[in-house]
Amino acid sequence: MSSVAVRNFGCRANQAEAFAWADALQARGLTLEERADQSDIVLVHSCTLTGRADRDVRKLIRTVGRENPAARVVVTGCYAERAPEELAGLANVAAVLGMSAKGRVVETVAGLASVSPQVVPYGTAAESAAFRARAYLKVQDGCDNRCAFCVIPSLRGPSASVPPGEAAASARDLAARGFREIVLAGIHLASYGGDLRPRLSLLDLLREIGEAAKPARLRLSSLDPALVDDALIGHLAADDAICRHVHLSLQHASDRVLREMGRSGGSQSYSNLIGELARRMPDAALGADIIVGFSGETDDDFEELEAFIEASALTYVHVFPFSPRPGTAAWGRPRVPDGVVTARAKALRRLSAEKDLRFRKRFLGRELEAVVIRSSEPGAEVLTANDIKVAVPRPAAPRREIVRVRIGRVLPLRTEGEVVE
Repeated sequence: MSSVAVRNFGCRANQAEAFAWADALQARGLTLEERADQSDIVLVHSCTLTGRADRDVRKLIRTVGRENPAARVVVTGCYAERAPEELAGLANVAAVLGMSAKGRVVETVAGLASVSPQVVPYGTAAESAAFRARAYLKVQDGCDNRCAFCVIPSLRGPSASVPPGEAAASARDLAARGFREIVLAGIHLASYGGDLRPRLSLLDLLREIGEAAKPARLRLSSLDPALVDDALIGHLAADDAICRHVHLSLQHASDRVLREMGRSGGSQSYSNLIGELARRMPDAALGADIIVGFSGETDDDFEELEAFIEASALTYVHVFPFSPRPGTAAWGRPRVPDGVVTARAKALRRLSAEKDLRFRKRFLGRELEAVVIRSSEPGAEVLTANDIKVAVPRPAAPRREIVRVRIGRVLPLRTEGEVVE
């Protein structure tokens, strides 16, 4: 039986697509292999949001070529859409399928493996090695915005939403198959439903999908702060089946830089939103994507950003050094010196680590609900609803299951606890 290793780069939408492909390939009779150096086929789902993402994809493909020269590599994703010729010439690459051809990914991989088109029913051995402990469900794709730094809308196209009934049916199926956490993913998740007729919203989707997903809980991927209104906040706060974890695509907190980025909203509206989320969900993890070193970012701009993060109720930030991409409005604009960008990114990551540590210490001695994401000897790892990874000293339960964990020790890079139920 042929084996396939799946390697994913980038956003939660990419993770959801890779999850679906792994599911479909298992159903076609392929074996999922964790190690790319021991797999017959390696499926690479690429990202091209930054230059570093491009380099990471190329590095992986070259590593596979060196360590597993017999493997055949299939590359898909946004990098494959933007620059297929850069990937096609790399060793071992058998096929390059951009986003416009992603519907052919499963057939291409199955064809290389020479497997029968017969589908194996779920519940058989084909599903015994789940690709992930948590399920990823893509409910939206594409983006109608044109932020100056972002190439993704030109690669994935305009916003397109999965009809709520279809999304609910998928969630019901995932819950029935034993998944106890479902991550709802999208390129611009908060814009969900704007393209549907009649026009719907993310709140409408959550109302539709919540009951269908039970007993699984839901976790949301990144949300545009401009589209998070009071009604959505109220639903997130009131529904215990939605994880207490909100991640916002802020990008910056200097109003001048935000205007240059082509972003809607500003620092005051961001501050109000984060404050309201913290007030109504005091135990929630509140995170944000931040771009540092955008074209023209001054010392004052950065200091404003740093002060905003420090004063806010954010519990962590993901920091991305600005990477100009061809075809975007920011391409060709003057660059902030690399050394300055590196120093600023380091300062924000240090601040994020400090805030994350303070957040986790708030839960010492408390019991939290968590999903088992790794279960093996001599220990296991669980993920709480408010996004704290906790190491426990023994297999808590099978992967995917929900347990209760008591937080016993919090270190700068590690949280330890014990399962109490």
